[in-house]
Amino acid sequence: MTKLIDLLHIMVLVPVTLLPIINPLSAAPVFTLTAGSEGAATRRLARQVAINCWFVLVASLFVGTYVLDLFGISLPIVRVGGGLLVAAMGWRMLDRNDDDEVQAAVKRRSQQVQLTDAELMRRSFFPITFPLTAGPGTIAASIAIGAGLPRTPALFVANALAVTIGASLTVAVIYLTYRNAPALLAKLGEVGTLVMMRLSAFVLLCIGISIAWTGWAELNGIALPR
Repeated sequence: MTKLIDLLHIMVLVPVTLLPIINPLSAAPVFTLTAGSEGAATRRLARQVAINCWFVLVASLFVGTYVLDLFGISLPIVRVGGGLLVAAMGWRMLDRNDDDEVQAAVKRRSQQVQLTDAELMRRSFFPITFPLTAGPGTIAASIAIGAGLPRTPALFVANALAVTIGASLTVAVIYLTYRNAPALLAKLGEVGTLVMMRLSAFVLLCIGISIAWTGWAELNGIALPR
């Protein structure tokens, strides 16, 4: 029973850790601008972005640590670098004015020119998947989670299944958010969208500082408060 609870905890840890960093609501205006107002295009693009994100997350969880070893980079360094990057992203979002990219996306939503299928698929990875959704901060956090997996074969398989399910739950939230992004933004309006993004940016800034502090504390052997 204890092992089952531990696996459930690991499974829940993945979306709880990654979703505040990913924050798909903050990218919803840009997603809507790309997909347009057509329901079929929105569903198709949301599905493709979700697939892309799943591969990025799973690859970071299971392969990221070995890539770091190949280049001789320690996990605390990744936490410091990723945390600073996440904090910088949050600060830029807080510091933007009303003419920034996302606000312009909201204002031009109704004037969106429909893209071809090939263009939608191309944009499903850049910029929607990376860096707007599964950006450097998300990848760094995924690598940190993957580095904590046990190396004993039996335990590794069980924990790997748990984190894979957790990644799938994370991707499901991303898909549902993007799938319903046009309706959500229509209800919020321009002012509501602006308020939502400013609050999300502040949370992102705090998360980035927390990640960087954890890495710095590990480098200096400081015990973190519980």
